[in-house]
Amino acid sequence: MEAKFNGQMLDLLRDAIAGRAFPMPLAEHLGFHIVAAEPGVVTVELVPKELHQNIAGTIHGGVLSVIADSAMGLAFGTTIEPGQSFSTVEQKINYLRPVFEKTVRARGEVLQRGRTLGFMECRITDSDGKLVAFATSTYTVLEGKAAQGRQIKEEYGGRVSDG
Repeated sequence: MEAKFNGQMLDLLRDAIAGRAFPMPLAEHLGFHIVAAEPGVVTVELVPKELHQNIAGTIHGGVLSVIADSAMGLAFGTTIEPGQSFSTVEQKINYLRPVFEKTVRARGEVLQRGRTLGFMECRITDSDGKLVAFATSTYTVLEGKAAQGRQIKEEYGGRVSDG
């Protein structure tokens, strides 16, 4: 993958893995966390609890969709330059098998990063290594006025001087 990385998101993700602060309110609420991060690739993990279940007792598809979007979004975030931001344009997910109580990992990866769009994939596997869901998404790069107010918040580790 040909892309430039400004390092801010990657630094924040690595700090989170090391147990230092990177509060993500939704991650804290749902109970998933970052377990691996490198340029263009991020893995998040969820140990399911009853609150993640649908009425059939499996992990709700919306929960799997959220961790896929989070893994892909954080991975795409490692490609963002100072003064830029990004937003999800679309996401598609295929559910391949039910998950009851097994830990799941969502590995988001940048497949192609252009000047204005990025294409991502995410593979969600269970603790046995079985593929349980597969997602793809498209992200748009925002610059100038479109990026204003969309940088990483200072309380989450963002730098005031970042565009």
